Amino acid sequence: MLKQFGRMKRTRNWLIVAFALFMGLSLILFYAPSRNTTATAATSTEVMAEVAGDDITVGDVERLKEVYRERFGGQFDLAQLGLNNKGLLNGLIRDRVVALEARRVGLGVSDQEVAGEIRQQMVDESGKFVGLERYKEVAASRAGSVARFEQQMRDSIAAQKLEAFVTAGVKVSEEEVLDDFKRKGAELALIYVPVTPDQLIARVQPSDEELQKYFDEHKTDFRFLEPQKKVRYLFVDQAKVGEKLDIPDADLRAAYDALAPENKQAGVKVQQIVLRVARPDLDASVLEKANNLVKETRGESGNATEEKFAEIARGNSEDPATAKNGGGLAGFVRKNLNRPDDPLQRTLDMTPGQVSEPIKYQNAYYIFRRGESVPKSFEEAKTELLVSQRNTRAYRTAAQLAERAVQRIKETKDFQKVAQELAAEANMKPEEMIRETPLVKPGDDVPNVGSNPQFEEAIRPLENAGDIGDRVSIKGGFAVPLLMEKREPRIPDFAEVKDQVASRFKEERARQQLEQTARELANSAGSAADLTAAAEKLGLKAQTEEKYKLGSPLGAAGTSPAADDAIYALKDGEVTKTPIKVGDTWVVVGATKRTEADLSEFTKQQQTLTDTMLQTRQSQVFQDYVTVARGRMEKAGDVKIYQDVLDRASADEEPPVAAPGFGGGGGVPFQMPSGQ
Repeated sequence: MLKQFGRMKRTRNWLIVAFALFMGLSLILFYAPSRNTTATAATSTEVMAEVAGDDITVGDVERLKEVYRERFGGQFDLAQLGLNNKGLLNGLIRDRVVALEARRVGLGVSDQEVAGEIRQQMVDESGKFVGLERYKEVAASRAGSVARFEQQMRDSIAAQKLEAFVTAGVKVSEEEVLDDFKRKGAELALIYVPVTPDQLIARVQPSDEELQKYFDEHKTDFRFLEPQKKVRYLFVDQAKVGEKLDIPDADLRAAYDALAPENKQAGVKVQQIVLRVARPDLDASVLEKANNLVKETRGESGNATEEKFAEIARGNSEDPATAKNGGGLAGFVRKNLNRPDDPLQRTLDMTPGQVSEPIKYQNAYYIFRRGESVPKSFEEAKTELLVSQRNTRAYRTAAQLAERAVQRIKETKDFQKVAQELAAEANMKPEEMIRETPLVKPGDDVPNVGSNPQFEEAIRPLENAGDIGDRVSIKGGFAVPLLMEKREPRIPDFAEVKDQVASRFKEERARQQLEQTARELANSAGSAADLTAAAEKLGLKAQTEEKYKLGSPLGAAGTSPAADDAIYALKDGEVTKTPIKVGDTWVVVGATKRTEADLSEFTKQQQTLTDTMLQTRQSQVFQDYVTVARGRMEKAGDVKIYQDVLDRASADEEPPVAAPGFGGGGGVPFQMPSGQ
């Protein structure tokens, strides 16, 4: 431990909170002890990566996970926040790179600075130092040992110095700030026409000769790499079996009484604030606004009343349907195991009045407030219980019937006879029970079956005509398969893949015509007023945006910096003479009205705007610097990742859902409070 630690005076605050967006090391500032650490993983010394000989272990990554779990109180699945082993490891590597860079340029940190920073951060609710014993406990739980914790703290302070050193010369001019204000404040009424492949595909009508020629030129692209099999199967329809089942009220009442208390609820009331991210480079500013709104809604109590949240939602939420209702969602939120990626499911683990951290989902940040639970009586639950009980019993009965069918088919080798025997119990006609597939291979969308790995696995061992497979679950029920024909891998005849050939031909031809069609549209529209008629002549449809701001998406086409530049240059009545490419879409845009930014507001906001732009530029400069430094170290062989160790440690992880792509060291998604 640092010498003379108890006698050190507090030194200046190094702005840990601001730097937390970049440095995962700041996570160590949470001093509450870890309660749920998996002992084996958290103490593992197996090396996952090395940075200039400094090991990053499985234990390091696991302890970082525990900080996040503790931070969110178990409310959220880390995988859904994008906090998986790979992301956390990259953040820790970044931290090591930054620390080494600080040493390389001679930015040292004294014992006094480290001690002062620790004394500022390790305080209780009264603001006093937590004491040496508590400090040792926290340090060991966070870093594995006191010495390692203090080294991480030293590296964190050095990193702050490095950022200040690297960005010291970064400046922004008044002209830049004013130009940015003008761009963001300009409002335009637009008419625009997106040109997409889907719009043009219908216009591509190839002849059979063209398709045959295309196939002949690309035969190997359509090769069947797997054997094809034609299968006859006996089908037991679960829904039809269920129609015959009688479910007494007494059974439904018993099922209701057996429900856990949380399942006797109609759901919970939820309010939301939605902040959309028009494009990736705006993510940080939207997240900052979201964090500020969370603080505003929580206030001093940590929770929010329905009225307070509603007031803030009306003024800030970008979802018109709920904003006008104070963020209130129509209906209630209930547990849905079929939609684990739905961020609303997380509100079920919150307490009434609790406000969530910002949650990135697809192209927006969501802030949720959970309201009260709404109880559900037996009569209200009866319909759902009936459906559930019928489905459960129908599944069991259909499975048993299909198993009997397997045995009878193996005994008789006669599908028709077995279908006639079981039709009454299955509540089906014999002819409904017997189905056949075309020649299919793994991955095919099989009629009435779909793309079904279970079905593929069931027919995989069938090699000879007449082979019978085991019962298998398919869409709507169960199947008992029998192999009728097998063909080895080959290049198919044109007739077998004509539909696939036509689909691919049309898509390629449509993509080739995209830019040409967009240019033709731009050249034919002399003004914004002409754009609608010009689009209709080409079979396209014009859309409007009455109050467009730069950075906002143009409908489904999205946006881009190039689109912003082209649109900002438009004057009233003008059309972009060169189509704008946004992703896979080409867009022609016209401005029907333009309103410039109110320059009287610029003087009032100038200092704030300048500070914001400077911080953004400094952050980008520092990120670029660290990226170059890491690249240099990787090229020199100083950064090594042991993929086999990472894979083993990640074997049980769920894949990230709608990973938000947060930046910063250690994958830090939210601004971390200091001194708690």
